[in-house]
Amino acid sequence: MSSLNPESPAPVFAAGQSVTVASRASLGHCRTPFYLRGRPGLVVEVTGRFRDPELLAYHKPGLPQRYLYRVRFRQTDLWPDYGGSAADNLDADIFEHWLQPTTEETAR
Repeated sequence: MSSLNPESPAPVFAAGQSVTVASRASLGHCRTPFYLRGRPGLVVEVTGRFRDPELLAYHKPGLPQRYLYRVRFRQTDLWPDYGGSAADNLDADIFEHWLQPTTEETAR
């Protein structure tokens, strides 16, 4: 985990919190898979603060650092015709600026 500055802001989300990946277009380099956008998931871990790879890709310093979360998605929420077990999950590392709290409407 990256070292955290005690003066840095606290993470917005915590393990166990429901989130939804923002459904927006991105220009240039993006670490958030398209198939996860707009999908609900569950934060399973706050992995730390890291320089933003979307900026690093363009030789910028990647600052401010952003929190990175491990988010778990149900396969049945990702693929409408998923034929595996309803208990199957996919874990992905998603930066905080791509996450929003899950509302009742996005949980459907």
